[in-house]
Amino acid sequence: MNFWWIPLAFVLGMTLMGTLVFLFRQESLVKPEETPVISDGAAELLEVLAEAGIVLNAKNSVVKATTSALAMGLIRDRSLAHEGLDELVNSARGSGVVQVAEIELEAGILGAKKLFVRARAVELGAGSVLLIVDDKTESKRLDDTRRDFMANISHELKTPVGAIGLLSEAILDNTGDAELVQKFSEKVLKESKRLSALVKDIIQLSRIQATETILTAELVDLDPVVREAIDRNAFKAESRKVKIEYLSEKGLRVIGDEEMLAVAIKNIVENAIVYSAIGSKVGVSLAKNGSVAEIKVVDSGVGISKEDQKRIFERFYRTDPARSRETGGTGLGLSIVKHVITSHLGEIRLSSKLGIGSTFTLRLPLADRKLVAKKKVSNG
Repeated sequence: MNFWWIPLAFVLGMTLMGTLVFLFRQESLVKPEETPVISDGAAELLEVLAEAGIVLNAKNSVVKATTSALAMGLIRDRSLAHEGLDELVNSARGSGVVQVAEIELEAGILGAKKLFVRARAVELGAGSVLLIVDDKTESKRLDDTRRDFMANISHELKTPVGAIGLLSEAILDNTGDAELVQKFSEKVLKESKRLSALVKDIIQLSRIQATETILTAELVDLDPVVREAIDRNAFKAESRKVKIEYLSEKGLRVIGDEEMLAVAIKNIVENAIVYSAIGSKVGVSLAKNGSVAEIKVVDSGVGISKEDQKRIFERFYRTDPARSRETGGTGLGLSIVKHVITSHLGEIRLSSKLGIGSTFTLRLPLADRKLVAKKKVSNG
């Protein structure tokens, strides 16, 4: 049998192996900043992570990040926004092991939001580091929030439920008086609508509080969201003959939950309509201010006193309880707005004078679309 091909196969195999070793060594000799830090496949894998994921090069510059990392405010100008995370990343280089730390961070435009996170960092090679951050904030605060919320709900539900009970008894005691039955029935209907609105807002606030923004975060174009919020108030505006004027700057995008943002903006616009005089105007605008998107809602209504401005965003707080009963206000609308905007790392500004009107400004950090790892779209 002729085995002449064996030496040839051996030579070819050794040549191929040598080539691979040479290429590997050549890649390792390339300067870290010239090495492709993360491939397209790895970028897709990074986005699949439920936690916030960030890849940094040897110079500590962010080269890729998940939308969750951006939603948490971990990155500023292509660098880590927090010293504690920087220290963790630096400790991972050359250590050969995963570095873990629990850190308290300040997030948001003014650092008003506190985040409690568990962070892990591991070196990928050539000085590159993968940083994974788990947000533990909600679990840390869950017990206190639940207790306070349940106490408030119990108190608020007593009023309409008690009123419906008393009015029902009054109807039964006056079945022979058609005028009184009509009067009490109308009040029962009004209280039932108030109770329905209260339950709806409670459910909505509970859902928003339970939603992890970073898990549902995506690139959101604000202009369609604002228009949707205005459309949801069309009937209320028409019933009060209030004209809504909207000016928009196109192409402003943020990282967040589209439905949550629509609810927040809808509540602010609704509040402006309710507290404006019949036949007046409400102005809504969307514009860029530096690295922030600003949504302004201006009314010429009754205005808010300085004392009330300090508490206006508290749950169930009402500046005018009598007016709230008349309009069906639950005292939760602005609380929902604050929770949504804060969870999106933004802030709310309020400027108001009694008898002149109010301006609410919702400020949200604009998204850096170049850093967002693209999600792979499945054809199946």
